[in-house]
Amino acid sequence: MLLSMTGFGHGVEERQGVHVVTELKSVNNRYLKLSIRLPDSAARYEADLEKLIRSRISRGAVQVSVRLRYGSGAAGYRIDSDVLQAYQRQLAELTGASAEQLRVDPGVFLHLPGVIQEDDLSEDILQGVWPAMQASMQVALEHFADFRIREGESMRGDLKLQCDLIAEQLELVRGYAENVTADYRERLLDRVRKAVAEVEGGTALKDSDVIREVALFADRCDINEEITRLRSHIEQFLRLLDSDTSQGRKLEFIGQEMFREINTIGSKASEVKISMCVVEMKAAIERIREILQNVE
Repeated sequence: MLLSMTGFGHGVEERQGVHVVTELKSVNNRYLKLSIRLPDSAARYEADLEKLIRSRISRGAVQVSVRLRYGSGAAGYRIDSDVLQAYQRQLAELTGASAEQLRVDPGVFLHLPGVIQEDDLSEDILQGVWPAMQASMQVALEHFADFRIREGESMRGDLKLQCDLIAEQLELVRGYAENVTADYRERLLDRVRKAVAEVEGGTALKDSDVIREVALFADRCDINEEITRLRSHIEQFLRLLDSDTSQGRKLEFIGQEMFREINTIGSKASEVKISMCVVEMKAAIERIREILQNVE
């Protein structure tokens, strides 16, 4: 099972006069990066909320927004007159006017820090904040997980398609590789015969010379080990795609090993058809890399 690092979740809960709305949004990131936005009255629960999120999410840049609304009369607001007057005095000093001479709409000051104060909540209300937050977060996480599972299933199908493409091209490479040495031997003999025929008086062509040259070529162009290892990597990659947990990092490592074997095959290839297969396999690996960037 694959999980996408891109997701969205939404949860609403109301308990003991506390109404909570929770939203989760995430994008891909190498590690888990949390950004939690809470009202001041719920700031004390940030560590508990983070622990809950980390138990369900291991990678991605996750933005969390929690909004609280209390029942009628549960919480009120008041204007702090001392803070408001302090702002007015400072403004008067800056303008050179007295506080009485200032003609500024008081509403201008309401948006400044500290002017509006929230009344202290009763203990009964405070006790209901965390249960409501926890329940709302659980619902958001469930929606978030469903979203990521659907995205992950789509990516899994695409990854399997790319692996099948690599396996098909690898089978073609294996078939072409079987005839590379024999073809080279025939081309070498043909060139040598023509060269010998052009030499006046003729000369003897030793089989040992040809055999040695062909043996060296076969050793340089032997890709059987690379083919075997690449097959093994493909099998391991497909097994991880079907595992019970999302294994994004392991899949990235195996993808790197697959690219290394393909690259070695390309460097050893002396046959145009093999080179063409290598290009197709590299394109598939690049597609795999792009997909895995968003897999948890």
